[in-house]
Amino acid sequence: MPKLGLHTRVRLLFAPIVACLAACNLATSAPITTSTATPALPRAQILSPAHNQQAIEGVIFDIDILASDARAGIQRVELYVDEQLQQTSESESGRARDYRVTMNWYAREPGWHKFAVFAYNADGAASHPHIIALEVIPAG
Repeated sequence: MPKLGLHTRVRLLFAPIVACLAACNLATSAPITTSTATPALPRAQILSPAHNQQAIEGVIFDIDILASDARAGIQRVELYVDEQLQQTSESESGRARDYRVTMNWYAREPGWHKFAVFAYNADGAASHPHIIALEVIPAG
């Protein structure tokens, strides 16, 4: 039996697949779908400290957070450190368009820590997380 070249082998391999696809009814148009507009999600942002900043072990430092939602208003903000809920703050009015809050954290364990904030609007919709990393360095 003669040896087949690479191109011939590839054609022989794909010929049955092409034939099957040709036999399918690919001329059918996709169904028409209508979608309703999804309201914009609230936004959460850590204003300070900056991403990759260092903190000294044993020090309490402030985390400045800004949340906003022009449509429904901000109901609450949650701060997570290393995927554990640390603090929650609720808007007194329940519908603040812009809600700025300062939370604090005690830097007790050296190493890298992940901070994430979420904002929830008055309708209960959550923002995407805003995430930063901080490195706690030993004191002294």
